[in-house]
Amino acid sequence: MPIRIQADLPAIEVLEAENIFVMTHERAAVQDIRPLKIAILNLMPTKIETETQLLRLLGNSPLQVDVELLHPASHISKNTSPSHLNKFYKTFGAVRDQRFDGLIVTGAPVEKLPFEEVDYWAEMCALMEWAKENVYSTLYICWGAQAGLYYHYGIQKHPLPEKLSGIYNHRVLNPYHPLLRGFDDNYFAPHSRYTQVLLEDVERCPDLLPLSVSDLAGLHICADRAGRRIFVTGHAEYDRDTLRKEYFRDLNKGLGPKVPYNYFPGDDPARTPPFTWRSNAHLLVSNWLNYYVYQQTPYDFI
Repeated sequence: MPIRIQADLPAIEVLEAENIFVMTHERAAVQDIRPLKIAILNLMPTKIETETQLLRLLGNSPLQVDVELLHPASHISKNTSPSHLNKFYKTFGAVRDQRFDGLIVTGAPVEKLPFEEVDYWAEMCALMEWAKENVYSTLYICWGAQAGLYYHYGIQKHPLPEKLSGIYNHRVLNPYHPLLRGFDDNYFAPHSRYTQVLLEDVERCPDLLPLSVSDLAGLHICADRAGRRIFVTGHAEYDRDTLRKEYFRDLNKGLGPKVPYNYFPGDDPARTPPFTWRSNAHLLVSNWLNYYVYQQTPYDFI
């Protein structure tokens, strides 16, 4: 079944070329079905690219999904045009009187800052508090996951000695958990971050369940016991070339980045990286939509 998005969103052309079923609001209005309402708080600087990545994963489901794109009102985007934001995005203030089946909070390039120094932190806190009563299940990604763990459980992030970037092997800790249903015992996933959440800190929290971990990248997925909050420390949504773009961006800035781990064949940036995490990314989001949004949300929640 399709995702419902605005007819002229740039992602539509890309997704349709990949044979992903998208539906405009006009066509969806004639169907007698209540779609899942999913909000995406997009904090990434490359908003159009991130929109496409997340919509691709949401579209690989038998469920009809109605997507609302959000951005923080308290932050001025330097990489996305105001016209795009004004046309396709709303602020939290514009939707706080609504309810959503699900919410996705993306990563953001602010990991080196203390949470309280992020210019939209107060708005983030208001949204996370609002989500307790107005969103059935929230999926937090990368910095979003660190922010959610800090706000809800007081779990601190810790700086890494250098940027963690690459494709890492993970092992499933709880193969019978619905979120990881269908996962292999070991799977690959991308990471791109300067900070981490420690597995032992999550293990000490009785409300949280660690679900997967990497020997090199640390904790990857954890969740509260009811599945109302899911935390993913990596970037399962990344495309094949996202880490390549980040590597050359940092290289051109003179930051001297290391070649992303286990990404380019033979560590040669001139070679095309294999897409080794795509199936797990689709499975993760499909499981979240099915087991913790569609099957759990009360019928009259919205």
